[in-house]
Amino acid sequence: MQAQNLSSSDTKATIPARHLVVTAIIGAAVIGYLVHKTPESRTRLESLSEMARTLGELSERDAAVVSLLLDAPATRGESRHV
Repeated sequence: MQAQNLSSSDTKATIPARHLVVTAIIGAAVIGYLVHKTPESRTRLESLSEMARTLGELSERDAAVVSLLLDAPATRGESRHV
């Protein structure tokens, strides 16, 4: 019996790029915030987007979309603190 070794190019083809994973996580946080509008979901979205921005995984355009969403007037259970 012979073991099969995967080359590094085979491995890269099956592992999603980090920015796609980050996009999926941010997307889930956006959906959670839009659905629930709770302080917790807002904090989660803020934290994840800031972390992604710091790591260079969130484009300026995507960061602007998140900022616009967070700047929108609060509704459904979220109180705005000034």
